[in-house]
Amino acid sequence: MNEERPERRHNSQKAYLKESFLNSGEARPLRILAEYFEPRSRFDHYKIEDTIVFMGSARIVSPEQAEANVAAAERGDGDFSAAREKLAMSRYYEDARELARRLTEWSKSLEDEGSRFVVCTGGGPGIMEAANRGASEAKGMNVGLTISIPLEEFDNRYVTRELSFHFHYFFMRKFWFAYLAKALLVFPGGFGTLDEVFEILTLRQTRKMTKPMVIVLFGTAYWDEVIDFEALIRHGMINREDLKLFHRTDSMDEAYEIVTRQLAEHALEDRGAML
Repeated sequence: MNEERPERRHNSQKAYLKESFLNSGEARPLRILAEYFEPRSRFDHYKIEDTIVFMGSARIVSPEQAEANVAAAERGDGDFSAAREKLAMSRYYEDARELARRLTEWSKSLEDEGSRFVVCTGGGPGIMEAANRGASEAKGMNVGLTISIPLEEFDNRYVTRELSFHFHYFFMRKFWFAYLAKALLVFPGGFGTLDEVFEILTLRQTRKMTKPMVIVLFGTAYWDEVIDFEALIRHGMINREDLKLFHRTDSMDEAYEIVTRQLAEHALEDRGAML
């Protein structure tokens, strides 16, 4: 007489469902790939092929916040000189906001809707918030590429919800900045901004990035003080021709004209150009 064999039950969990494995050192390549494929799936879904990237300090506040800080300092709550400096720098918040708004309106006016140039930032406060805010005020989709760092939480509510990304790896975040960008606007910033813009300039200088890319450093006095390009030339570290990789301006109208003209001349014709 044949006895029925009991059903065999598997108590082990599938590897891709094991959180302990996914967070392990051995699974690092999977996490890196996830930060490539998951954003790509969303960019493809929303047909995001070209971006205008805004970079700049998270520490630059809106004029309203800066004025409130000055008023508080006058009452003895805070450093008055630091508050006054933040108020002076807050002009860049408004410039980024207005420029993002105008560029979004321009991109929405293009006949080829598939070639819209979408504002993209690091998704944080400061200049990033300003650019996302301007794009949102123009009723345009915009991208936020945030990074997990041990700082207090912030709320950039202007990023389009479906295009809000959160990265663990800096290099994957910077990949998505560079991969889709057809224009880069760099406002005053610190270590992070310098790191990002010099990486792009290096890619352009070494011709590892061959697609058309217009780069504007906004805030001439700031950039001339922080980076002595003439000293780099004098010491033989760069060639004078390398200064043609970017433009410097204090004018919102000039920045708008430079970006829209070069995008119209190059990026609209060269859709899909890669790094």
